[in-house]
Amino acid sequence: MNASVRIGLDVGGTFTDLFLVDEATGRTIRHKLPSTPEDPYRAPIQGLEEILQKSNLPASAVGFVGLGTTVATNALLERKGAVTGLITTRGFRDLLELQRQRRPHTYDLFKRKSVPLVSRDLRLEVTERIGPDGEIITALAEVELDEIMRKFQTTGVRSIAVCLLNAYANPVHEERLAELIRSGWPEIAVTTSQELTPEFREYERLSSTVANAFLMPVMKRYLTLFAERVRAMGIPVDPLVMSSGGGVISAQLAGRRPIELLLSGPSGGVSGAVFHASESGHPNIITFDMGGTSTDVCLIQKGKPEITHSRVIAGLPIKTTAIDIHTVGAGGSSIAWIDEGGMLRVGPHSAGANPGPACYGRQGALPTVTDANVVLGRMNQEFLLDGALPIDAWRSHQAIREHIADPKGLELSEAAAAILAVSIVNIAQAIRYVSVERGLDPADFTLVAFGGAGPLHAAAVARELKMQVLVPSGPGVLCAMGVLTKDVQIDINRTRLLKVASPDAARVVGEIFDDLEIRARTMLESASSSKVDLIFERFVDARYVGQSFELTVEMPGAAMTPSAVEVVAQRFHQAHCRLYGYDRQDNAIEFVTYRTRARLSVPRPRIVESLPSHAGAGIEPVGSRLAWFETSERFVECPVYARASLPFGKTLRGPVILEQMDTTTVVPPDFQVACDAWGNLILTQLHEGQ
Repeated sequence: MNASVRIGLDVGGTFTDLFLVDEATGRTIRHKLPSTPEDPYRAPIQGLEEILQKSNLPASAVGFVGLGTTVATNALLERKGAVTGLITTRGFRDLLELQRQRRPHTYDLFKRKSVPLVSRDLRLEVTERIGPDGEIITALAEVELDEIMRKFQTTGVRSIAVCLLNAYANPVHEERLAELIRSGWPEIAVTTSQELTPEFREYERLSSTVANAFLMPVMKRYLTLFAERVRAMGIPVDPLVMSSGGGVISAQLAGRRPIELLLSGPSGGVSGAVFHASESGHPNIITFDMGGTSTDVCLIQKGKPEITHSRVIAGLPIKTTAIDIHTVGAGGSSIAWIDEGGMLRVGPHSAGANPGPACYGRQGALPTVTDANVVLGRMNQEFLLDGALPIDAWRSHQAIREHIADPKGLELSEAAAAILAVSIVNIAQAIRYVSVERGLDPADFTLVAFGGAGPLHAAAVARELKMQVLVPSGPGVLCAMGVLTKDVQIDINRTRLLKVASPDAARVVGEIFDDLEIRARTMLESASSSKVDLIFERFVDARYVGQSFELTVEMPGAAMTPSAVEVVAQRFHQAHCRLYGYDRQDNAIEFVTYRTRARLSVPRPRIVESLPSHAGAGIEPVGSRLAWFETSERFVECPVYARASLPFGKTLRGPVILEQMDTTTVVPPDFQVACDAWGNLILTQLHEGQ
């Protein structure tokens, strides 16, 4: 049988989502099941078995499996990585604790810096010194490594981070240490900064190297078990893993570079949203991915998401290329609570998958955003996931009454409405952060709502920000679908300070990029065991001489000539003017870090098809129920439709509730909803007189 089936997975903190497309027939299937945080590989394997059973297709028909996952993120947030040892240059072991000698929040006297991932007794030093221009000042004292290894072996270390001063300029000492460690202790995991992120700024490079070492054993085990069970099912291909940068990489490579996965799941959602929105003519969007645990937002202009090369996660700076996603603790399972001052708060703590929201019927559950939607009639009162998840509405009422309504002296519906209002404010603020704070008006963008809870709240968020809403056809599993739309991709980099006016600038830059492309090809070919036809993109971080921070600009073409260097300089002036409102044409420019993106093009599945118009067709609701809306501030009778029954061109005026397997879309009285030619729902606010 031709392997025409492609399956994308997204493992979240609450649910695991799957999306299957059979390219031979064009059929698509969506599936959701609860995640298994205690054994994170179990839910995706169970999901693969169930979706294949649902599709009546054999495992041998699968030609692609792609995984988006939050396991690396959760392990870092919860400090559940491996016992890690650090080897660094003599005199520098406390850099991990000193950080940048800045308070994280200047006016918060009680805020503490993040605790290092490696305790001080496991941060050991070796005599050596490399200068900032790469010269060897002090030779490596190899003899000291024996004592370091004995200390690590007797203290239960399972992973070693090697980060030496100025190793980005000359990696010879790190390479020698890694060689000696691996030959003497083959089973230990080793991360060197020069293999991972050979950039300047010592603390950030050190923090990233340690985080990678901390996560490596956990992620290697997880991805190895997942890959083995995929093969044991009879699926004839190795799974790929979604990276933070918006591409997919092999499970083997992901296991060696787990910091590449810290935004794995959310980046799949952004990719899926861009795919749907671009197909239907919406190049400028803001994504609104509301799942069970958190909400992720990202701004996309002209079909391209913003990219960042450094993030702070759990108080730790991580240098890795990632889609610039902003996250807040506001999901369907976010817990509503009253703080010491009597104020209602929602999140960031989550009920997760177990016990989950109170309506899941498990003991000890606290009130959540999902429970507020149940109490207000906005969600099905009996089941979700087409009946696979029973709902106990009484427990939602009980939890909100006990923990919120009675302590605050509110009616039950008032308390539930307040929970939603607080959640909407948190989400709207996150969207303002990626738009208004960058000088952009969110009203100029389309809000693409997805995740299991996104379409439930999209209209309320859009009203706050004066936006139009697009809800893709499979919003609850869009992160899983997005995995199917991406190329195999790896981003690598190197720092070398170089003035643009230097007479040999073009030659040096060309040599650096040639070396980066060789490294990228070696990494991808070693993971795939075959020669690959790669597409390369080149970028450089540049700044005016004397500045402390850089802007990333794209390099033109492949040939590096003096005229190409001048084009980059002009692009930098333009980028600086766009961001800061001025440029300095007479100031000297300095190239700092060189970045190569290597891509292996993967065929895109044909998921979005233009639909014929049936605007005149009559459709009937599947039922109705009393639902509360903020504009009416009361319960009103609201028709409920199966989303699949709404044809292209048909417009319904709110209040309307549209249900499908993976989510519920709420259309308030002051909105209307229509289905476009690509199966997306378009929600538009009605103004007075309409």
